[in-house]
Amino acid sequence: MGASNNVKYAYIVARVRAMKSKLIPRDMYPKILNMEIPEITRFIEESEYKKDVDELAKKYKGTELIEHAMSQNLALTYRKLIEVSQNEANFLITEYLRFWDIWNIKTMLRGKFSGASEEDIVEHLVAAGQLSYRDLMELVKIGTVEGVIGALSRTPYYPALEGYKGDLAEIENALDKWYYAKRIEAAIQTGNKLFLKFLRTEIDLKNLKMLFRMKRAGMEREDIMKLIIPGGMELKEADLNRLASLPLNEFVRALEEFSYWNAIADVSSDLSSLINIEIRLDKYGLEYAARISYYYPLSILPILDYILSKKIEVDNLRIIVHGKETKLPEEIIKAHLVM
Repeated sequence: MGASNNVKYAYIVARVRAMKSKLIPRDMYPKILNMEIPEITRFIEESEYKKDVDELAKKYKGTELIEHAMSQNLALTYRKLIEVSQNEANFLITEYLRFWDIWNIKTMLRGKFSGASEEDIVEHLVAAGQLSYRDLMELVKIGTVEGVIGALSRTPYYPALEGYKGDLAEIENALDKWYYAKRIEAAIQTGNKLFLKFLRTEIDLKNLKMLFRMKRAGMEREDIMKLIIPGGMELKEADLNRLASLPLNEFVRALEEFSYWNAIADVSSDLSSLINIEIRLDKYGLEYAARISYYYPLSILPILDYILSKKIEVDNLRIIVHGKETKLPEEIIKAHLVM
């Protein structure tokens, strides 16, 4: 990366470093695990989430308050990144955060499909993409899947949605493919090879999770390949075709050829649940982002590292709170955390 690009990223990276220093340290999670929900609420209120908790405390209580405060804080944090960035950094951050539009559309469609209440749907929305909070509140009032899709007809997401014929999984996969294809286009358009490499690694991790789920479900190669997201870093089309055709045990052994194997090797023998493998792959993604951002400190990478780290923080807090609420044993809650 040239000197001019280094200068372009210096300001936003400095802001991001300050923001990252306020994330909850990893060694704090065992302490949070020992807290009850009222204590967790107090802890969150004394942290970076204070303003959000105070603002929403009149409307929500208990776990609902924590859930809404974290969603609001996450959205505002990501929007702040867009506001304080310029030029290429602003463009790439905006493009990457379209992930939340995809998340929100999926959440909306699932909610409408299953007959969930508007309140239940809103609880899981994060207004951090290009669809504003007002846009999302208008969409959530629409009663059907078809109605929501129709309301999105003038957005860039519509080409992935217009083929809906009752199969939500097919539409969700089309949205994922659209997202990564367009983000790769953005990386190529700017010539930012670091952003491209990050995206392609993310695709590999997503495809690996999908392969494990589909192989465990006994799906055939042709059906698996329809769902695979193209454009990965290590897992090329020929590799994916071969992996998709193997029986489950052989598929697992074949993964030893790839760098991701080290992340899952010691949990790969127990396929009774895929949660351990998925958590390890998430952890790999987090550590990968931290590692490469260290080598390229004045680039898009420290920003992407922070975006991931912030999401993981919110995910971890949600898992702890939901686990406490449903009285899950501590070891089960801990197993679901990415630390």
